[in-house]
Amino acid sequence: MATWFDEARLDDAGVLETVDLRLRTLAESGARVRREAHESAEATAEAIARGRDEARPRAVIAAGPDSRLLRAVLEPWCPVPFVAWPNPGLPGWAGALDLVVMLAPEGNDHGSASAVAEAVRRGAQVVVACPERSLVGEHAAGRHVTLLPTVTGDQLATAVVVLDYLAHVHLGPQADAESVAASLDRVAEDCSPHRDLAVNPAKMLAIAMADTNPLVWGGSVLAARAARRLAESLRRTTGRSALAGDAEHLLPVIEATRPHDVFADPFADEPGDLRPLLLILDDRSDDPVVREQTGTLKAAAARHGVRVEVLETDADAEVARYASLLLTGTYAAEYLRVGLVED
Repeated sequence: MATWFDEARLDDAGVLETVDLRLRTLAESGARVRREAHESAEATAEAIARGRDEARPRAVIAAGPDSRLLRAVLEPWCPVPFVAWPNPGLPGWAGALDLVVMLAPEGNDHGSASAVAEAVRRGAQVVVACPERSLVGEHAAGRHVTLLPTVTGDQLATAVVVLDYLAHVHLGPQADAESVAASLDRVAEDCSPHRDLAVNPAKMLAIAMADTNPLVWGGSVLAARAARRLAESLRRTTGRSALAGDAEHLLPVIEATRPHDVFADPFADEPGDLRPLLLILDDRSDDPVVREQTGTLKAAAARHGVRVEVLETDADAEVARYASLLLTGTYAAEYLRVGLVED
């Protein structure tokens, strides 16, 4: 069974109606950030007041499945040692001198509940963002526990609430909820299904990726995290082997690609494997290493006939740039799903 891409489906109102729920969920990303910030405002203010009076922790441990997102934001900035611990439980050395931070948007993960209970038992400071009436919430009871209530189940919105708290107690960079929400709203407007593909960046990116296996790369820590999340979305929506990794991991894939045969007859020859496409997530990092790696990847792509697409953002703050790149890419993944049809 052959699979091909029909770009006309991206502007077909009838086709788009069939995926309205998924696209609407993406469009409401900014609203979820605002709602989480509003719902947790009182608890966050109380936690900030308490946190300012407490001694700076020896270390910060981000625990649970979503710890990698916190690591991407905090690791370059946190003034004390920082550890991301996505594994069950906690590091053996974690104790009363440390701060354990947990994102549990759904609140029903047994591993997260166990880690919170262990942190409470060891007397650590604990900040957990989860629904109050949830498995994790039930275990988040103790004198040194701060619970930031969540209501949407959205990972990014939950992370913004926690990052806002950490910024106010001088353990992380500023993560203004309104800035993040406004950036997400702009993406939703630019990538709306009602916006023609000629001026819709997500639809244009979907068309560019239609006959490829994308290699997704971001140079900064946050852009790299967005790249991994986007590659996961592309694998789910297309079943293709979209890859994300460091520059040294993607470079061999590019260099192993044979240049196009300009004399090949696309109608007479058997269709070959999908060629890679290098998708660069540009969050405007001015790190010299990032610029050098970008140049190396682009040069290798040019030598081997690998197409390059660059996804950019004009958002101001770090977390807003991450959110903007990820949401635009996720829209593109959904439009790619819409355009792929089987004969």
